[in-house]
Amino acid sequence: MLAKDTITSLAEELAQAERTHELMPRITARFPEATVEDSYAIQAVWKEKSLAAGRRLVGRKIGLTSRAMQAATGITEPDYGVMFDDTVWENGAHIPHDRFSNVRIEVELAFVLKEPLEGPYCTLFDVMRATEYVTPALEVLNSRIELEGRTIVDTISDNAAYGGLVLGGNPTSPDAIDLRWVSALLYRNETIEETGVAAGVLNHPASGVAWLANKTHRHGDRLEAGEIILAGSFTRPVWIEKGDTVLADYGPMGTISCRFI
Repeated sequence: MLAKDTITSLAEELAQAERTHELMPRITARFPEATVEDSYAIQAVWKEKSLAAGRRLVGRKIGLTSRAMQAATGITEPDYGVMFDDTVWENGAHIPHDRFSNVRIEVELAFVLKEPLEGPYCTLFDVMRATEYVTPALEVLNSRIELEGRTIVDTISDNAAYGGLVLGGNPTSPDAIDLRWVSALLYRNETIEETGVAAGVLNHPASGVAWLANKTHRHGDRLEAGEIILAGSFTRPVWIEKGDTVLADYGPMGTISCRFI
């Protein structure tokens, strides 16, 4: 484990990088001994400093949910990050591109909880009972740490690459649709760039939420009622430039769009 002073210093660097929109050097290049638990500790200090500064926690995101992405990063489980109130955008929003670095978009489902979820034995069925509704969501990926050569330790420290969230479409009760077969078409500037099916997220998107409840329990936390949980992408990320328009069509669950200005 890294020393506490080092963890605090790295969390402060991340906060500074977010304020200035400048990339900080890779943590693993400077501290090759850093572990996954170190990275969650860095993220936790950054989260607490953000809360102390007046930001409000609205949910969590899950990343690296597909087998292909796990193989590419050399890990065997997903990762997670936190989401604050000033990172959530409405359907049709104009989003400042300069607010982020290395901007990419992913297609996901968001679970809005009506009851708390707590590990260590949370199951898919617990998630379905605790969910008020599921709705289409776009995740904006951001980088506060340089991309080249980064490892899972860098990514988790970087709040699992989370930048922002766009909510839209038709909020749907989790028992009103087979969530495994929710599909989406992702358009960038009126051209289809990606397609996907939600079963690509751990065979069922609710499985990702159950994993998250169990993982956060290990870190002394739980998922609270009212939180928004991004269950993980079922498409590859699409790179976004300033001026691009993005639209995701979820069929019966509606559409969601945004433009980067």
